[in-house]
Amino acid sequence: MGAVGGKVMHAIGKTRGGWGTKIHVVVDALGYPIDLVMTQGQMHESVVAEELLEGKVSENVIADSAYDTNQLRKLITAKGKTAVIPNQGRRIERFEYDKDKYKERHLVECFFQKIKNWRRIATRYEETVDMFKGMVMIACVLVWIMF
Repeated sequence: MGAVGGKVMHAIGKTRGGWGTKIHVVVDALGYPIDLVMTQGQMHESVVAEELLEGKVSENVIADSAYDTNQLRKLITAKGKTAVIPNQGRRIERFEYDKDKYKERHLVECFFQKIKNWRRIATRYEETVDMFKGMVMIACVLVWIMF
């Protein structure tokens, strides 16, 4: 319960590795963060993908295989973009993707490496999702300024 009796949102969910929060982020071609959403650890990535892609301008959408869903692929192609997403192992209908373009996905991983340098984000000291998101936003600003 919150201080005034309201419900406090923690965005912590049970995963195989324990309790956690997922940070879903969109970065530009230089690896700078553009948009982010936080969810509980057990929530699937594709649930917030549509929200993250809303209003973004690019030719390609590069994502890892966790975002390999038919619904997301249809959404991407309907917007005239190219999905650069590898197929999940269990997928029956296989899709081709540009492996050279997919190599640019390392920019997202590099972004996470940069923000996880701050121990406060790596270990998630904040109790509420609003405070944690605020700290991640400060880290995003620092990434824009310092790197």
